[in-house]
Amino acid sequence: MATRSSTCSTAAADPMDRDPKLTLPLGAEALVIHQRYETAVLANDFLIGLWFTLGSLAFLFPAYESAGAWIFLIASLQYVVRPSIRLARNIHVERLRRRRSPSAEKR
Repeated sequence: MATRSSTCSTAAADPMDRDPKLTLPLGAEALVIHQRYETAVLANDFLIGLWFTLGSLAFLFPAYESAGAWIFLIASLQYVVRPSIRLARNIHVERLRRRRSPSAEKR
């Protein structure tokens, strides 16, 4: 069995030794931002489910098949909204982090 050499650094393995550039602020403002964006993601997911349910119901009636196809298209396009919301959240939190840490701009 291999043993660890005394020259190996264990700093990376210690969870208390974190690189400051990888730490995001978890103040009240960052938590509020996170909650608002997560609420937007949940609302989007709910609407996607609603669109697909309506589209499925429309396909049960031949006269509404065309409308059902359009509803499915809307629901499918709405899948793009979810990662867009999360990307916006990440950008927002990063800007907050940079505003609170002026040294982050210099990296």
